[in-house]
Amino acid sequence: MIQEKAYKLLALQEGISNRSAKDLIDRGVVYAKGKKVLVARALIKADTKFKIQSISKTDVIFEDENIVAINKPAFVTSEQIAKKKNLALIHRLDKETSGVLLLAKNEDFRLQAIEAFKSFSVDKEYIAWVNGKIIAEPFSIEKPLISIKKGNFTYTKVSKNGKEAISYIEPILIEGKKSKIKVNIKTGRTHQIRAHLKSEGCPIIGDSVYGGKTYSRLLLHAFKISLLGYSFEASEPKEFIDVTNS
Repeated sequence: MIQEKAYKLLALQEGISNRSAKDLIDRGVVYAKGKKVLVARALIKADTKFKIQSISKTDVIFEDENIVAINKPAFVTSEQIAKKKNLALIHRLDKETSGVLLLAKNEDFRLQAIEAFKSFSVDKEYIAWVNGKIIAEPFSIEKPLISIKKGNFTYTKVSKNGKEAISYIEPILIEGKKSKIKVNIKTGRTHQIRAHLKSEGCPIIGDSVYGGKTYSRLLLHAFKISLLGYSFEASEPKEFIDVTNS
């Protein structure tokens, strides 16, 4: 049985460079036999056919002399967008999280914005689809979190030795065994929403790291953010509508 590294086969199939093929796999948009290809250098059958999930374009929501607000698509890192725009990040979103991402156009404003985050003066509202039925009234999750980093991978869990973390949950819709919710966070710990929802037994759909069922992407979207007199919204992506039919 002839085998080859996944990224090399993908490069041949798509007529692209090995580097571009590896980048697509690393982004998490390449599938083979209905399953996501997780390791670019993994050996697989030479006759494997790949499917590449499309990546939405990066849209500018607002721009002035201080700030650029981006509607970040899933599968693109915050750092990639900042590098392309040649601007400094004010905050970050996980690679598979879509929604409002803010970049600073000058150092004075960047420092003001960072201070606003540090003082919990930023309002952040997310939309998520989770596994399980959430039918209660709005409630809060107040559990300290600790993040453990191993190489390039970070995992966050509830721990009495962790940092304060507060998430406010509001049910929006129940569809079968899935729930659509709104999440407001005052603290901004690494993977806060993902770890908090896992701890409540309702992980985000598509979040394989934290126990969510397999989906085309992590169904977490940064819907709205307000700081320093600014307020921006990013409309929900198509996947958030399609989930009701899945």
